[in-house]
Amino acid sequence: MGVQNAAGALQLISDGSVCAEALWDHVTMDDQELGFKAGDVIEVVDATNKEWWWGRVLDSEGWFPASFVRLRVNQDEPMDDYLAHLEGAPEGGAGVCRSLGPGLPCKEQMRANVINEIMSTERDYIKHLKDICEGYIKQCRKRTDMFTEEQLRTIFGNIDELYRFQKKFLKGLEKKFNKEQPHLSEIGSCFLENQTEFQIYSEYCNNHPNACVQLSKLMKIKKYVFFFEACRLLQKMIDISLDGFLLTPVQKICKYPLQLAELLKYTNPQHRDYKDVEAALNAMKNVARLINERKRRLENIDKIAQWQSSIEDWEGEDVLSRSSDLIFSGDLTKISQPQAKGQQRMFFLFDHQLVFCKKDLLRRDILYYKGRLDMDEMEVLDVEDGKDKDLNVSVKNAVKLVSPGREEIHLLCAKKPELKQRWLRAFRDEREQVQHDLDTGFSITEVQKKQAMQNASKSHPAGKPKALQHLLALKAPPLLRSKSSKCLHFPESPARAPLVSPLLPDVPRFRLGWGIRAPPGVLRRAFSWVSSQSRELQ
Repeated sequence: MGVQNAAGALQLISDGSVCAEALWDHVTMDDQELGFKAGDVIEVVDATNKEWWWGRVLDSEGWFPASFVRLRVNQDEPMDDYLAHLEGAPEGGAGVCRSLGPGLPCKEQMRANVINEIMSTERDYIKHLKDICEGYIKQCRKRTDMFTEEQLRTIFGNIDELYRFQKKFLKGLEKKFNKEQPHLSEIGSCFLENQTEFQIYSEYCNNHPNACVQLSKLMKIKKYVFFFEACRLLQKMIDISLDGFLLTPVQKICKYPLQLAELLKYTNPQHRDYKDVEAALNAMKNVARLINERKRRLENIDKIAQWQSSIEDWEGEDVLSRSSDLIFSGDLTKISQPQAKGQQRMFFLFDHQLVFCKKDLLRRDILYYKGRLDMDEMEVLDVEDGKDKDLNVSVKNAVKLVSPGREEIHLLCAKKPELKQRWLRAFRDEREQVQHDLDTGFSITEVQKKQAMQNASKSHPAGKPKALQHLLALKAPPLLRSKSSKCLHFPESPARAPLVSPLLPDVPRFRLGWGIRAPPGVLRRAFSWVSSQSRELQ
C-alpha cells in the first residue's frame, strides 16, 4: 500500500497539496515525527521517500510512516468540511469506514489490517533470520582462518535457535490465518502456546551488546568489511549492514506487544479471539519484563564481583557461586551465641545468602569480611520488643534467624521500627526471588561467573577500591526493587549511533559511519510503550 500511496501522492503533490486519512494511531516521542490518531486528516507535504512522508496536522509538522495512512479518495473536499463531517459522525463513523473496504464495518477492516501486518512482518522476519543464518553464519564457518567458534557465538548469539523457533511459530500462525476473511483469524492462541519459548530471546538480547563490541573490532579491519559485504551480496540481501540485521530480534520482541495491543483495540469483545488476544498481550508483556530482569541480573554480576574484590580479608567461596542479586543492605546490630554480645555490622542480603562485614574504625568506607549466613537454611522470625528467651537479652526492633534444630540463633536489631519492617520485607523478597528463579529456570553460567571475577581483578590491579563506592552502584532502593522491570532497555555499543533493522521503515536520514543509520525514534517508542504498560500491570 505504501508504494501505491507514494506514487499517487507524488503525482498529486506536483499538482498542489494532498491530504491523507490516518488508518492507525501514530504515537511519537520524537520531535521530528508527526503524531496523530486514526481518522485524522494529514496534509502530505513531501512523499519522495516511499516509506516515510513529511506531513502537517494543524500547526504540527514531521515525519510519519506512509503505511499508517491512505490517500483521500476525494482530494477536492475542503479540509474544514471534512473535519466537520468527522465531528458530526458517530465514533468510528462511516465517513472514515467508507474508504476502508467494501462491505466491512470499520473496526473489522482495521482488525484485518492489523492481522495482515502481523502476518506480513512475520514472514519478512523469517526471511531476515534465514539470510543471517545462511548468508553470514554459514559462510563465516567456512573461514576458520578468520573466525573462531567463540567469536561466531559472540557475534550471532543463539540466532539459529530463534530461526528454528520462529519457523515453527509462523507455521502455527498460518494455520490460524483466514486468507479470505483476515478479520476472522484467531491468532491469539499461537502466542499463548509459545509464551515460554519466547524466553529464548533473553539470551540473545543479553548477548547483543557483546556482539556489537566484537563486530565493531572486526569492522576496523578492511578484510572483514569486504567479507561481510560479499556475504550480503551473495545472499542478495537488502542494503543494511550486519549490525542492523543483528538488531532485528531485539526490535522484534519489543514489537509483539505493540502489535497485540493494536489487535486488541480493534477486536470486538464478542469476537472468538478476544480473550486469547487479551491474554497474549499480557503474556508478551511478561516476556518483555522477564528479558529485562534477566538482563539487569547479568549486568549486576560484574558489580557484585567488583564489590567482593573490594572487601578486605575475604574468606570462602565467591558470592557469585550462589548469588546474582543484591536484595537489600544496611547497618544492624548482631547478637549471636555463645557470647550474646551486640556487634555493629553492615549486612548485604543476596539471594541465598546474607553477608556481614565490619567497617574500619578510621576509614568507614573500608569493609572487612566477618561471615555469612545461608538463607536456604534459615527461618526468619519477627521478634517482639523485650527480653529474648533464647539468648536471654533485651532487644528492640529485632529479627531472629534460626537454623533447623536451632543450632544457630542470630538476633539482628535495627535502629528504627521502619528499618525492621524493611528488613522483614527484604527477607520475604529474597525467598520469592529464589522461588522465581527456580520457576523460570534462571541461572548464571560458570563461564559468566568466572569472567566477572576476572574482570573485577583486572579493573583494580593497583590495589583494592573502596567497598562502599561499589555499594552505591549495587544497592537496591530503600523500598526494594519490584520483580517487574521499570523499562525495557538494551544498551547500545559504545560510541555507536542507533541502528535501523529491516523491520522498521526506511526513513530519509543521514549516514553515520559504515552502514549506520539513525531511525526517527521508532524503537525508542517501542521500549517506552512496553515500559509504561509494564507499570500498569503492577
